[in-house]
Amino acid sequence: MPEFRRKNIRLPASEYIGRKWYFLTMVVEGREHRLLDPPRVVEHLDHLQECAQASHFQIPAYCFMPDHLHLLTNGIEENSDLLKFADDFKQDTGFDFKQQSGIRFWQKKFHDHILRSNERWESVACYIWMNPVRKGLCQRPQDWPFSGSFTVDWKTLFTLGIDTFVPPWKKAPE
Repeated sequence: MPEFRRKNIRLPASEYIGRKWYFLTMVVEGREHRLLDPPRVVEHLDHLQECAQASHFQIPAYCFMPDHLHLLTNGIEENSDLLKFADDFKQDTGFDFKQQSGIRFWQKKFHDHILRSNERWESVACYIWMNPVRKGLCQRPQDWPFSGSFTVDWKTLFTLGIDTFVPPWKKAPE
């Protein structure tokens, strides 16, 4: 029987270093709804902020959904390392859960999109904040308790009518 090899979905590691903008999605193992517990989300937010500061990243937008996390982040130093930041966050937040339950909290990898020069971070942020509305979890993004920003007044920014971002993987082929 041939050996199973997991497909490498990453660009070269050098693409994840520096002053770039990233849209990330981290998925809970098995798509279990583990991110609906407010104390757990608060704990994850604390780890997110600590890991971001330690790795020289800002968090302009985040949204914890029941089974995944959407995150818009940007490196603020030439040595900002997204892969280290993401790995540290997932390790920090998953460790206690694994100790208590014996199972992994997060899926092994995460989805990423490096923003291109024609993609506005504000549009990506609004896309992230709209996720609970699109999923029918609330009527307005401001009503979802697990969304926010560490850098901007997101509820005001959202009301400015920023162009809607559509992730490349959801765009219709041209």
